Parts: sequence; structure tokens; C-alpha cells
Amino acid sequence: MKDDIIYLVLLGSCIGFGQFYRKFTDPEQRKLVGTGVGLLVVLSVSGFHMLHMLFCYLVSALLIIYASRKVCHLACFGFMFGYLFFFRSLSFLGYDAPPGHTNMIQMILTLKLVGLAFEVNNAYTKSKTVADGQKDTAAVAQPSLTEADRALLKLSMLDIFHYSFNYVGVLTGPYITFKTYRDAMYLPFSGKADCIGATVDKLKVIPLYAGLFLLVSYIWPLQYATSAEFYEERSFLYRLMYVWPTFFIFRMRIYTGILLSECVCTMAGVGAYPKLAGSKPGHGPSMDDYTTTATEDSSPLEYDFETVRNIDVINTERCWTFREAMKYWNMCVQYWMAMYVYKRFPSKKYRTLVTLAVSAIWHGVYAGYYFCICGAPFYLPIEDLYVKLFLKDATGQKRTVLNVLCWISKFFAFSYLGIAFLLLTVDKIWYYYSSVYHFGYVLWIVLYGAGVLIAKQRKANARREAKVGQDGAKQD
Repeated sequence: MKDDIIYLVLLGSCIGFGQFYRKFTDPEQRKLVGTGVGLLVVLSVSGFHMLHMLFCYLVSALLIIYASRKVCHLACFGFMFGYLFFFRSLSFLGYDAPPGHTNMIQMILTLKLVGLAFEVNNAYTKSKTVADGQKDTAAVAQPSLTEADRALLKLSMLDIFHYSFNYVGVLTGPYITFKTYRDAMYLPFSGKADCIGATVDKLKVIPLYAGLFLLVSYIWPLQYATSAEFYEERSFLYRLMYVWPTFFIFRMRIYTGILLSECVCTMAGVGAYPKLAGSKPGHGPSMDDYTTTATEDSSPLEYDFETVRNIDVINTERCWTFREAMKYWNMCVQYWMAMYVYKRFPSKKYRTLVTLAVSAIWHGVYAGYYFCICGAPFYLPIEDLYVKLFLKDATGQKRTVLNVLCWISKFFAFSYLGIAFLLLTVDKIWYYYSSVYHFGYVLWIVLYGAGVLIAKQRKANARREAKVGQDGAKQD
């Protein structure tokens, strides 16, 4: 609870500071002030552990600037994730474990520095394509370097320092690219967007999520799931159903934290773009020429903060399937995982599993993260199979009933896997799953086996009907 109070105070202070921060119109002043406040936030929660972040910045910046741009992204990836593992293993080595909030800062810094290295590699690859195209006079259409690309190709240590430690997102995210950060410094969109209105819209719903978190965690505390009474006096059904309130508590806590983090961005004007730019979470504008609106009188334009939208609560809750819900959860981090792991991994066969493994490593060293996150690839084929067998062609009331069943299955899967994420250690996880006879895993194996048999039977029936039809045509 103490950590949560510190977390709320810091986020609240950062949100309030945004109103003052937007008044700085000079880019250099914005950089200095934003970085100064960011360093103060890091120091206030980390103390001497701040040296970890400074060391990571120094090594990564040197790799990005001086290593070959063909491999700087891979070198930075290896170093940052290796150091993240070391950072979390300090307690096992006999040293003081860093505070929880320091771990969150290190997590976001890892995404930012590795992401920046990939951005530099992309800009370098693009510049080589442009140069080769200029030599080839027969080429019809050539890509051109943007201002952001050119900035990435001439980065300085100071540029990387400002990007790494600006107070917006330094504590809990959301992840923003260097391009988004640079746009926030140099483009006037923050002065045009309704930053206060966007922030208030998010703040309106936060008391609901925070209140539900406090209420349900009071009635069904997670700690009870580790008590002797829970295993000795409660029934199998009670223990099995306990995953529902625990995951509900987790969701409400995450919704509250992520929306507050988004408010830091919206109040500071970071991630504000005209709607016509077609911004996407994490990525930013889809249009290449969105900067042209910065030189025009853009006051009549509508603006949004889709770039820093990290979660879609409504769609997460009401969508029918597990696969859909994953798209609306932690969207900026998912963008990072998709762009720099999934799409870059050479083997299509294993890229999903590798991406989820990287996500688990990023979350922490506890076994619960791997049980939970790496369990998703084993549930998704089951869901996909049943959607194809029953839901795809269903209509009317039948579809409504199947959708509801799918929704229940979605949240049971999230809750059953999520309890491992919360219990963390192997002994607690195994003890709980054993107490419910590994019901979830057994159920999914049975469902998958039954689904495969049904699919085979349908194919056999279809072949038989096709053969009968062919025989009938021959007789005619």
C-alpha cells in the first residue's frame, strides 16, 4: 500500500506539472525542464539505485552512436535485457533489491533505449535505400528521408539523455518513440490540442476503477489464496472460482495506473496529433506528411492522443475473445513487441512464442510471468478452433449465446493464467493449481482434443457428401 501511495503522489504531481510544462514553447527549454523533472522523479524513488539507469543510458548511447548501425539494435537489445535480468537478480546475489518503482523505471528505459536503437537502424536502412535509388536512374519512385530520420542519423549523447529521462513516461510509461518525443518538443500540436479536456475525460473514470479495486480487494484479498484456511477449509469450487475476483482486482489496478500514466502525457501535450494524421498507439501518425499541418493555422483541426493510448478498457471488457482482448491491453508495449521482436524474428513458426517469451522476460524473473504470458499461445489455438467450428457462421440468438460462452471462456482463461502472474513463485503457483487439480489445463486439453475430432468428422462428412454428389452426377 505504501508503494501505491508513493506511485499515486508522483503521478498526480506529474499530471499537475503538465499545465506548467506546456507553457514552455522553446524546444531547448522544454528538453531541459522535462529532463530535470524526470531526474528528480527517478532520484526520489530510486536513491543511489539511480546509478543503474545512468549506467544503462551511457552504455546504450555509446552503442547507438558508435557501434555499426547494422548491428547497434541487436547489441543494445542484448545489453539492456541482459542488464535487466542482472538488475532483478541483485537480491539473489546478496545485494539490496531495488525498490519496486525503480524496477518500473528500468523496464520503461529498456524499451526506450532498445526501441531507439531499432529506430536508428531503420533510418540507416532507409538512407541506404535512398542512396542506392539515386544511383539507379531507372527507379520510378524513391522513398525520402523525413526530418525524424535525419535527426536519428545524427543523434548526440545529449539527445539520448533527454529522451531517456524526460519526466513524461519515465515512471510507468506509456512507451513513446523518439519520433513522438521529438515531435512533442518541436511541433506546436500541444498548444492546439485540448490537453485539459483529454486529461479530465480520463480522470473521470479513474475513481470508479480505484473504488472497485479497493472494494473487491477488501472482500477477496490475494493474500487469502496463500493461507492455510483457503486450502484446508474452502471447497474445490470456491478455490477454482477465486481466480475471478483476483484477476478483477488486477484489472482495476492496471486500469487505474495506466490511465493515470496516460494523463501525464495528455496534460503535457505529448502524443497530441491532428486526427487526420491517423495516429496509432505507440506508432504515432500513419501519414508521412503530418508535419505540414504544423506550419499552417491548424486551430480548426481536431486532435487526439491515440499515440499514447495504452489501454482500451471498454473493448477489453466487452470483446468476446481472448485474442481480441490482447489487442486492447498495454497497446504501446504491444506495439514495441510487434515491431522489434515479432516482425524482426526470422522464423515465422516461432515468432509468436519468442515474442511472448521476451514479454515475460521484460516483466520479471519470477516463474509466474512465464506461466501466465507463455500460457497464452497454448490457449489461443483452442479458442481459434472453436470460433471456426461454431462461432464463425452462427447467427441470431445462437450467435449471442455462443458469444457469451466465448466471453466467459476468455475471462476464465485470463483469470486462471493470471493467478500465476500474481502468485509469482513456483511453489505457490503449483500448490494452487494442484489444489484445483489443474482444472484449467485439463479442460483445455479435453476441449482441444474434442475440437480436433469434431473438425475431422466435419471434413470427413464434407468429403463423403462431395463424393455422393459426384456419383449422383455420373449416374445422371
